[in-house]
Amino acid sequence: MQSVLIHAVTSADASPKVDQDFGFLGSVLNANITEQLVMLLLLGLSVVSWAVIYQKWRALKRAQVQSEAFLDGFWNAKRLDAFYEGASQYPASPVAHVFRAGYLELSKLRQKQSDNSELNMEVLQSVERSMRRSASQQLTTMESMMSFLATTGSTSPFVGLFGTVIGIMGAFQDIGRMGNADLATVAPGIGGALVATAFGLLAAIPAVMAYNYFIARIHVLDMEIQNFSSDFLNIIKRHFL
Repeated sequence: MQSVLIHAVTSADASPKVDQDFGFLGSVLNANITEQLVMLLLLGLSVVSWAVIYQKWRALKRAQVQSEAFLDGFWNAKRLDAFYEGASQYPASPVAHVFRAGYLELSKLRQKQSDNSELNMEVLQSVERSMRRSASQQLTTMESMMSFLATTGSTSPFVGLFGTVIGIMGAFQDIGRMGNADLATVAPGIGGALVATAFGLLAAIPAVMAYNYFIARIHVLDMEIQNFSSDFLNIIKRHFL
C-alpha cells in the first residue's frame, strides 16, 4: 500500500515536467538566448546565401547564353569593324567584353602607327595585354560574392557547433540545479543544441553545393575567354603582320 502511494505521488510530480513541446519549434523556443542568437545568425546567413545563389545563377546563365550567341556571330561575321559595333548587344558576355577591349586597342594603335613594320609586333603585344587585362576584370566580376558562399559553407557548421556546445552546457547546468537527469530536465537544452546544429548544416550545405557548381561554370567561361583570345590574336597575326 505504501509503495502504491509513493508511485502515485512520483507520477503526479513528474507529469507536469514531461508535458513539454520537444519538437523543432518547441526546441527553438525553449533554447536559451545564446542558442537563439546563433540560430538567428545562421538563418540570416542562409537567407543571404540563397539570394546570392539566385543572383549568381542568373548572371552566369546569361553570360553563358550570350557568349555562345556572340561566338556564333563572330565566326559568321564578314568584317570585324562591322561586328564590333554589334558586339554591344551582348553586355553579359565576358567573351564579348574581351573582344571589344582587344579590337579597340587594335584600332587605336593602327591609327597611330606608321608604315614601319617593326611596330607590328608591339601592336600585337599591346592588344594581348589589353585582352588579358579585360579577361582578368571579367573573371573578377564572375567570381564576385563567391567568397561569401565559401565562407558560409565552411564556417556555418562551426557556428552551429558553438550553439550545440552552449546547449549541452545549459543541459548540464539544469541537471546540477535540479539534482536529477530525467528527460524533462535535459530535453530543452539538448533539443536546442541539436537544432543549432541543424541550422548550421542548412546554411552550409546549399552554399557548398552552389559554390562548387558555380566554380565549374566560371571555369568553363574562363576557358572560352582564353580560347577566343588565342584565336583572335591568330587572326590579327594573319591579317596585320
